[in-house]
Amino acid sequence: MHASSSPSAVPSAWQPSWHSNGFASLGPAFLTRLQPTPLPQAQLLTHSPDLAAQLGIPAAWLASDAAAQMLTGNQLLPGSQPYASVYSGHQFGVWAGQLGDGRAIMLGELQDGSDPAQGWELQLKGAGPTPYSRRGDGRAVLRSSIREFLCSEAMHALGIPTTRALSLTSSPAPVYREEVETAAVVCRAAPSLIRFGHFEHFAARDQQAELRQLADYVIDRYYPDCRNAGTQSRGSPYAALLRAVAERTAEMLAHWQAVGFCHGVMNSDNMSILGLTIDYGPFQFLDGFNPGHICNHSDTQGRYAFGQQPQIAYWNLFCLGQALHPLIGEEDATVAAIEAYRPHFSQAFAALMRRKLGLPALAANSDESADPATAVVGQLLQLLASERVDYTIFWTRLSEAAASASYDAVQDLFVDHSAWQRWLLSYQELLQRLGAAPDADLMQKSNPRFVLRNHLGEQVIRAAQAGDAQPLRQLQTVLATPYDAHPAHSDWAGFPPDWAASISISCSS
Repeated sequence: MHASSSPSAVPSAWQPSWHSNGFASLGPAFLTRLQPTPLPQAQLLTHSPDLAAQLGIPAAWLASDAAAQMLTGNQLLPGSQPYASVYSGHQFGVWAGQLGDGRAIMLGELQDGSDPAQGWELQLKGAGPTPYSRRGDGRAVLRSSIREFLCSEAMHALGIPTTRALSLTSSPAPVYREEVETAAVVCRAAPSLIRFGHFEHFAARDQQAELRQLADYVIDRYYPDCRNAGTQSRGSPYAALLRAVAERTAEMLAHWQAVGFCHGVMNSDNMSILGLTIDYGPFQFLDGFNPGHICNHSDTQGRYAFGQQPQIAYWNLFCLGQALHPLIGEEDATVAAIEAYRPHFSQAFAALMRRKLGLPALAANSDESADPATAVVGQLLQLLASERVDYTIFWTRLSEAAASASYDAVQDLFVDHSAWQRWLLSYQELLQRLGAAPDADLMQKSNPRFVLRNHLGEQVIRAAQAGDAQPLRQLQTVLATPYDAHPAHSDWAGFPPDWAASISISCSS
């Protein structure tokens, strides 16, 4: 089906219920109303049945041509009033000024079927230029769109806070990057897509009325407990908001580091105010464990290397704190709110690593600094890094070893067997000290067999570019239950091929 020159509303078997006081209600200072730019011959490649069910979207509608057109932006969902929002931010540590939704167009906020007071924002990424495109074409290519769709849903299945992806549509329309590619659109969803950069934008322009309006909206919609701030936040709801965001961000970063996820472009405008993983660009799950690994070939200085991510999140929180400071009013209160990040990250990361090792959780109010597992975890990460041991496979084999009490397959991952044996002895001594055997069931539920490695993404991308979306759907199905064995696809849980090291991922898409 060839689209007309502009999208138009059409009858639909699905009638969305839109939230009346979502982000768009803040007014024209925050956004620009506009229409998506149609793409020819749009077709639905895949969708998330899980998310569709949660949003109350009928499966029959998703199978229709009307769905493909609306989820591409060729036709409007009934009642939709599309817009793009404005924000600013720091990119690679440098103030970049005004940015905004350069190729993402918000359709609106759906009411949650189970709780009408809650909502889900639906956004089309790749739906055409906006006033914030900065001379870009507003499009996304099939390659990057497949990666974003798959990783959004894979991260959700791993239990990591993330934006979601409802659908992926494609078009043969040419898009010009390093080479000519074809276009695609991801419909992503989240309770909110507000970023640190939204606050930075108004603070940098000294638009304090709009800054306060935005902060009040976020508090009332997403952090209502901050309205009655406690003494820890000096009575300020805005300091309480900053503290709450710091803690959610710490939780997200702990999950990233525990699973071996590299984001690749942690600019302040790519940080979610809800602590969600957002903007899947040059991401990567580690193959060999390397804290210095850089997954974005545009990151020539290694600012966003894997091991730097927790510190970069902390730096970005200072950007948010600087933006909120005019509302908080006290420098000490602002800094104290940001500093909540460090202990929260340490506690969250320690808890996740204990689960991965099959250890019992720390008792409430325990002194974390005296946790004997901390040294064992640190020694293990140093050992994995020294030999670049495959991160996912190590944890899978350790989980299996805990069930069988045979660690031979784990030892085979190491060149220095004596170093491995020393660590294993310290692990076993820790278990004896705790008076517990490793919880193999907990380990197998905490250590995924399948993650979206670069070479797996590359394989399904090549197939889709050749017109075959079946491998994409198969990989999507496996990643939806990453802790299961999936014997028919056991090779996807194996070591990456040699050519995987040559895959180059950049910010371009």
